[in-house]
Amino acid sequence: MERLWTSGSVDRNKELVDRLQLYGIVKSKKVKEVMETIDRGLFVPPDSASYVDSPMPIGYNATISAPHMHAACLELLVDHLQPGMNALDVGSGTGYLTACFAMMVGPEGRAVGVEHIPELVDFSTNNIRSSAASSCLNEGSLSLHVADGRLGWPELAPYDAIHVGAAAPEIPQPLIDQLKPGGRLVIPVGTIFQDLQVVDKNLDGSVSVRTETSVRYVPLTSKAAQLHNN
Repeated sequence: MERLWTSGSVDRNKELVDRLQLYGIVKSKKVKEVMETIDRGLFVPPDSASYVDSPMPIGYNATISAPHMHAACLELLVDHLQPGMNALDVGSGTGYLTACFAMMVGPEGRAVGVEHIPELVDFSTNNIRSSAASSCLNEGSLSLHVADGRLGWPELAPYDAIHVGAAAPEIPQPLIDQLKPGGRLVIPVGTIFQDLQVVDKNLDGSVSVRTETSVRYVPLTSKAAQLHNN
């Protein structure tokens, strides 16, 4: 069934963002604006409870993160998603955060999504085409690629912001290598117990890592292992 951009969905999306602001998760004007502009309801499977603050399965043993996690990651990266900057979304899934990145970096920047499940790349492309970020896709400032996200996307590196939407046992070195000096990587790290880690590359190329909070994400793994994990 075709999902339409309706005033009802826009109102419910705004209510969700207002609640996240009330709880202190959405802090900045820029994150509030982009989360209001990119309607979450266009990025979840049909018949999902689009505006509930919880993760949801999207098929292929993948999920879309809960809205509060999207908000938290956007806030951690907001200074690295300024107009003209480059952003990489690893494990881009439904395309929601990639669309947010594209709106924030604007037509002079680049937002790149990498996802190893081809069907999810098709799903995310269609989602973005139905959203406010469709022009970014058409004009080329937003691109989606079928690839192993653990290797990043070196063709358009370096990146000011890198987000990883699945938990790695350790931080993949290619992602650190593709981070621009002054840039920031946000990634869940761990297996049974996971922490959201914030990796800042200093101007001299050295790296500092801090733990933001405990989280629970699906694993960042190979396509074969992900599809086998039923």
